[in-house]
Amino acid sequence: MERLRQRLEAAEKALASFEKLANLKNPNDVERDAAIQRFEFSFEASWKAAKQYLYDIEGLDAGSPKSVIRSCREVHLLEDEEAVLALEMVNDCNLTVHTYNEEVAIKIHKNLSRYNNLLQQWVERMNGKVME
Repeated sequence: MERLRQRLEAAEKALASFEKLANLKNPNDVERDAAIQRFEFSFEASWKAAKQYLYDIEGLDAGSPKSVIRSCREVHLLEDEEAVLALEMVNDCNLTVHTYNEEVAIKIHKNLSRYNNLLQQWVERMNGKVME
């Protein structure tokens, strides 16, 4: 349970940093790339917190981000439409290695505000369940 608390704390810190850039309307290319980088860190911290949550609280062992998301939907941490968005988020996160491609970077950046909101809700729900 201590590991779960550490993972949730790391996710919260990453999300606080991400939020500062996720909602910029007209970022320059440096701000856009920084926002994408913070998205990567936040997603990584959040899905790993969810993986630990599933293991510690639900007794489930999921290995990949997509299997963690599907399991979170099954235990009602994510609604169906949120799980669909989260799976899209995985795909975009996998594309972040191509941010040198302007088109890809612009596409990913357009989704960051929605991703930030979803990640915030996901971590809040886990925290709420842990505190029960």
